[in-house]
Amino acid sequence: MILPPSMIAFLERGGPVLWLIAALSVLTMALILWKLWQLARLGAWSGAATAAALDDWAQGDVDSARAKLAGRRSIRARMALAAMTARHDPALSEAQAREETTAHARIDLAHTRSGLRALELIATTAPLLGLLGTVVGMIDAFQALQEAGSRADPAALAGGIWEALLTTAAGMAVAIPAGVALTWFESIAARLQGDMETAATRVFTRGPKAP
Repeated sequence: MILPPSMIAFLERGGPVLWLIAALSVLTMALILWKLWQLARLGAWSGAATAAALDDWAQGDVDSARAKLAGRRSIRARMALAAMTARHDPALSEAQAREETTAHARIDLAHTRSGLRALELIATTAPLLGLLGTVVGMIDAFQALQEAGSRADPAALAGGIWEALLTTAAGMAVAIPAGVALTWFESIAARLQGDMETAATRVFTRGPKAP
């Protein structure tokens, strides 16, 4: 991607730290878009088919319940189908069926939280990088002031200070959306976990047992 000259000039004012923060902003946007795509593929915002299948299961209609879940990529549907399969397997005791279901759910839930550590790291690191850039810029500005002595230009000093503060603003601009996205994605993962636990409970407390 070719940056416009005005953007390049802006980044050069903040020095290497601002370039690094700009790279983090691109990475943050990519992570957020990828996470939205992944959650959509996992069916984070769909659960009607799973609810209907659980109703059929509670009424004893095993074949209909499984048919409604078969082939679906929704994380709820896959977990409910795994629970029904384990529950209806005569070779497994109830405890073994529950363990089988828990293992399946644990794997799927790990996907819902993938990438969140990276967002957390960005939300924590970006403000610190901005502060580092500001401190380095302030040191340079006051060093130039000392070297100028009595010939120091207050306007030049002010210019050096506001350029140094660019990195703090940029770091916060990256950290805030990263933190908001992290909190939102964590709430979605927690809601999915709760829905999956509820579905598993319904499978094991209602409906037919293994033949």
